[in-house]
Order: sequence, then structure tokens, then C-alpha cells
Amino acid sequence: MSHAMTTRRRHGRPIRHGAGATAATAGLLLVAACAPGGASSDTTKTTAVSTTIPSDKKITLTLATSENAGLTKGLIAAFEKAHPNITITMKYTGYDDYNHSLGLSLASDSSPDIVLLNMVGTTVKNKLLLNLDPYAKAYGWDKVYPSSQLSQWQVGSDGVSLGTGHLWAAPAGFSMVGVFYNKELAAKLGITSPPTTLAEFQADLDKAEAAGKTGLQMPNLDGHSAFVVQSIAQSVDGAEATRKWFEGRTGSTFSTPGNLQGAQSLLKWSKAGELSKGANGTDLSGAVAAFAKGDGLFLVDGNWDAATIDKALPGKVGFVAYPKASSGGKYAAVGGSIAYGISARSKNADAAAAFLDFWHSKAAAQVQLDHYFMPADSSSSAGSDAKSVLGDMSKAWAQVNQDNGLVGFYANATSSMNDTLTSSSQSLIAGRVTPQEYVDAVQKDWSKAHTK
Repeated sequence: MSHAMTTRRRHGRPIRHGAGATAATAGLLLVAACAPGGASSDTTKTTAVSTTIPSDKKITLTLATSENAGLTKGLIAAFEKAHPNITITMKYTGYDDYNHSLGLSLASDSSPDIVLLNMVGTTVKNKLLLNLDPYAKAYGWDKVYPSSQLSQWQVGSDGVSLGTGHLWAAPAGFSMVGVFYNKELAAKLGITSPPTTLAEFQADLDKAEAAGKTGLQMPNLDGHSAFVVQSIAQSVDGAEATRKWFEGRTGSTFSTPGNLQGAQSLLKWSKAGELSKGANGTDLSGAVAAFAKGDGLFLVDGNWDAATIDKALPGKVGFVAYPKASSGGKYAAVGGSIAYGISARSKNADAAAAFLDFWHSKAAAQVQLDHYFMPADSSSSAGSDAKSVLGDMSKAWAQVNQDNGLVGFYANATSSMNDTLTSSSQSLIAGRVTPQEYVDAVQKDWSKAHTK
């Protein structure tokens, strides 16, 4: 297995933190397919599956997770209401302990039926999860989910390539990065509507700088400037090209017009004073706190911080998908999902799969939105006031999915990528490296990880 598929660190809010939970797609838990009980060594062999769950049979499922934001509990309650004969017992374990013990838990005689996937483990060689392809086909998930929502949980036969091969997890709720904007400050600057193109975004930053206001809150202590670089790259290069690089496809390169423009923008904004002061020494929570106090026209961040911002500035903040390269372009977003797989030892795999399938229902969409996650059903009318931040997010989420524009976080491209993005972007913002040198450093990390 290549270096790329070792443990990956989450980018943004770890799942063990409050209402927003994860900011990134978890590193995939790669496994070989096997039937319940783990008996088969054939990586393509599967057993017959059924989407019919007897309503007169009492079924108990166990679920293991490190997610404590309330999303999983809410989904369980909604599912049990719809299926009163099924009980799901949830076992929570702290993030680090959960990851360390997951392999042993899955291999034990008391293996949970359903497990949250956070990271790569020894489950590859131990064949501890079910291949979900048969369920995906039976339930028609390919017709329900845009391919970008499932591709992050598919793994090729080489055990490295993402976006191809078998499906090992189903998404329970999504995160998405976009642009929060201060409506009051925008009005004072004469900005009547949020930006929809990169040119409009730049014009708004210029207005803020001319008025002596912070244009863009920039947390870069942990490399969150990558949100901006990737968002620009996806707007310029297109989501598909960006996705190929993220998934480790042979021949992909970070040296693209979009990534270079993203790096050039960071340097330009830093020199022009359009970034918040002390960006390299500010973490994400610090930037959110500053923005929530009214410091900054824009903040590029995800739904996991929406509750905090909404509470601090009720009715005064909006949210839009990151601006397109041009008015005729497509919407794209950085994001991922919290996802669960099914144990190969589960004696009730069909019932477990029914729970996974439930997550794209209307009832589940309301639970997901209530916890500031984006629902798989982006057309759902569930939610809240259309004029709220959550309403704005729902609109942006629908736009991104209509254009199949969701791409996983750059920081998860390799096990060392977050560190590379952090150090390189800090040097870039400080003016110690050029935009091209930044791009080259990121590609060097990627190439090392994907060289067999």
C-alpha cells in the first residue's frame, strides 16, 4: 500500500467537536470484499442481499462511532420511528481511542453491525467490512447520489486509487465549504448582493480594503488557506480535474492554472492588506470568533461553524457557494461526508443497509439540517427559513450537487499533505516563496505519496 493511504488527519473541525462535527472527508478505510462472517477471500464475491426488512421480527443493531455532535443519534431516532421493530444501540468512543480499537472491534465475536469510518487501518488485509456494491445496486444509490458524493468512498483494486472500484461506506451527512458574508458590512460598503464570480469577489475585497475594513478573515495557523486555493482551483479548472488529483489518478498534477491562480490570490491579498492581520498565527476557531464579532466581510469556511456564526450574528450573515470563474461556469465546493460501513460479521446486514439507505430520505434530511449538516437529498424542502444561513446553505448545496461539484479536501490527499499545505502557504503569505514554488511543493508531496 502506498504512503498515500496511511492514516489521514481531518482538516477543520474534528468530528469529536460540537454541532459542526467534521470539516473533511475521513480517510477511507480500505478493505477487501467479503461476505458476512468474513469467510471469503474473493475481493469481488458478494452474497445475495434484500431490501425487504420483516416488520414482525425484532432486530437489534449495534453502531460504533466517534461522532458526538448529535447527528447519528438523531438519525437513529428517526429510523427507529419509521421501523419500530428495529433497535439501534449506539456505542460512542472518543476519536483517538475509537480509531485505535476499530480493527479489533470489527474482528471480535461481538463486532458492531455498523461502524463510522475515520481512517485507514488493518482492515485491508483482515477483510472486516462488507462490499456495499450489491446494496448500492439494489437500492439504486447511483440514481440517488451524485457520483461526487459516493466516489470519495470507492477504492480501486490497487488499494490506492479513489473514485473507482468498490463502495465501502455510505454518507450520513455532508460538509461543504463556501463563503460566509457579513450583510451589514456589505451594505455599508455599497455591496447589494453577494459575489457570484471571482471578479466580483475581488471587487468586494477591494471595497473593504479601501474603507479600512478586513476583507477576508484568514485562519492559516493550521493551513486553512487551502480552502481558498482549492475553491479557486475548482472554479477555474473544474471539479472533475481537481477530483482526479485528489483521488490520486495517474498523471494528475497540482500545477494547473486554477491552483496557481489560488496561490497568486493569497499572495496578492496578503500584500494588499485584504487578509485579516496575523493570518499565519490565527487558527480556525479564532477566525470564526473574530468574524462573529463583525471583523471581516468574508470568511471561507464550512457548515460546521454555521451554528456559532448564526447565533452570534442572527440575521446578519449570509452564505453562498464559492464564486464561479465566470457567470457561465459551474458551481463546485470543497467537502466530504461522515460515513458508515457495515461489519463483515453482521448477522443483520440487510437491516443495517436499510439504515444506511434511510439517510437520503426526507425525514433524514431534516435531521441532517437540524445539526447543520448538508443532506444527501439536496432537493429536500426540509430545513428552515429560506433567509437564514441554513437556508442559504441549502440553496448553495443544491447548486453544487446539480453541477456534481463536490470534491474532497486537499489536506486529505496524502497523509502528509496537511503539513505541506500549512508550511508552504505560511511561507507564501509571508512572501518567502512564490506562487509557483508553493504549487511545486504541494505536487512534490503528492508525487512522493503516489509513486509506487
